[in-house]
Amino acid sequence: MELVSPHLKPNSFYSPSNNCIYKSFNSSSCSSCKSKINRDRPVHTQVQIWHPTVNPKWKRTLVRPLKPKRSRSYRTKTVSTVSDVLCLVDSLQLPLTSDLYATLIKECTFKRDVIRAIELHSHLSKSGLRPGLPLLNRLLLMYLSCGHLDIAQHMFDKMTFKDSCSWTILIAGYVEKGLYSEAISLFIDMQHQTVTLSIWITVCILKACVYTVNIGLGKQVHGQSLKAGFVTDSFLCSSLINFYGKLGCNGDAKFVLEQLSHHDTVIWTAVIVNSGREEDFKAAIDAFKDMGKMGIRKNNFTFSSVLRACGRINDGGWCGLQVHANAIKLGIESDIYVQCSLVDMYGKHGVLRSAESIFRWMGDRRNAVCWNAMLNSYIRHGLCHESIKFLYQMKEAGVEPQESMLNDVRIVCGSKT
Repeated sequence: MELVSPHLKPNSFYSPSNNCIYKSFNSSSCSSCKSKINRDRPVHTQVQIWHPTVNPKWKRTLVRPLKPKRSRSYRTKTVSTVSDVLCLVDSLQLPLTSDLYATLIKECTFKRDVIRAIELHSHLSKSGLRPGLPLLNRLLLMYLSCGHLDIAQHMFDKMTFKDSCSWTILIAGYVEKGLYSEAISLFIDMQHQTVTLSIWITVCILKACVYTVNIGLGKQVHGQSLKAGFVTDSFLCSSLINFYGKLGCNGDAKFVLEQLSHHDTVIWTAVIVNSGREEDFKAAIDAFKDMGKMGIRKNNFTFSSVLRACGRINDGGWCGLQVHANAIKLGIESDIYVQCSLVDMYGKHGVLRSAESIFRWMGDRRNAVCWNAMLNSYIRHGLCHESIKFLYQMKEAGVEPQESMLNDVRIVCGSKT
C-alpha cells in the first residue's frame, strides 16, 4: 500500500510538468515517522493538492485516515408463531377481533400446522366472540388443509347455518381425499337444502362421478349447470368434456365443445386429451395445430398430451420433433412433464440418442415415470444389455421398476440367448 508522510510540506513536491502537485511516497521514504505510521498512527491515504497559480480555484484534499473495518453482526431473524401472538394478546388483555382471527387462521391454513390450528380454535371458543359464517368457513378450510377431515365434518354438523361456500369446502375435501361416494352423498344432502349450486361443486361432483362411473348423476349435474348459466365457463366445460370422454360418451363431449363460442387453453387441452383417449391421435395433433393458428397459448399439459399422441403415430418421430421445436421456442422444454413425454415419444420411435440425451439432461429431477419410460424404450427395441444396465442404474437411484417391465426384460434377454 502506498503511504504519505504527514511531515512533508506541500510545496516540496510540486511538479511543473503536469501542473499538479501529486506524488506518492512509500513508507520507507520517511524514516522519522515510519514507526509511528506502523504503530501509533492510522494508515493515511494519498494527498492531492492543486497549486494556486495553476488553478485559481485552489483545492486541497486533506489526508484522511482510513476507517477501521467493523465486524458485521448477523442477527437471527425471529419468527413469531400463532401461539406467541395469542400469549402476547392474553398477557396484555387485549380483545381479538374477527379480522385478526381471520389472519391467524390464514397463517395456520398456509403452514398446515394442526397443533396451532386446534389451539387457535380453542382460543376463539373461549374468547366469547360469536364468529360469523365467513370465519367458520375459514376454520373449515383450515382443518381440511391440515388433513383433518373428521374435525371439519364434526364442525360442519354443528353449524346452524351453511352457505354454498361451506358445502363446497367440505365436498372438495372429500374429493381430495378420494372419498368419492361420501362426496356424492353429501351433494345429495345439499340438494334438499336451499343452497345455490356453484361451479366448484359441479366440478368436484363431475370428478366423483367419473371415478364412481355414475353417468346418470353426471348428466343431471350437467343439466343443472345449463340451467344455472354455467355453460360459458371454460373450466366447467373442460370438466364436462373430461367426464364424457372418460365414460365413453363422445357425442356428448362434442356437444359441449360445440356449445362454446370461445375456446381457450383449457378447452383445447381437454380436446387433445379426449382425442388421445379415443386413440384418434391425428385429431389430437390437428387440434394442437389449430391452437397455433388461432394464437392460443399452450401450457406444459398441452405439450405433454400432444407428445403422447405423437409417440403413437408411425411417422418416424417427425411430428414429435416439430412439437419439441415448438416447446423450445416457447421455453417449456425444461418442464418435467414435457421432458418425460419427450423421452417416451423418442423412445417409441427408436430415436434413443435423443431420448438418452433428454434423460441425462433432467438430472436429479427424474421421477419414476421417466425411468420406466427410458427402460421401456430399451425393451421395445430389444436391447437386452442396455436394459440390464439400466435396471442396475434404477436400483442405485432407488427407483422400483414396474413388475410387467421386469417380465419384458426377461423375455427380451431370453430371446437373445
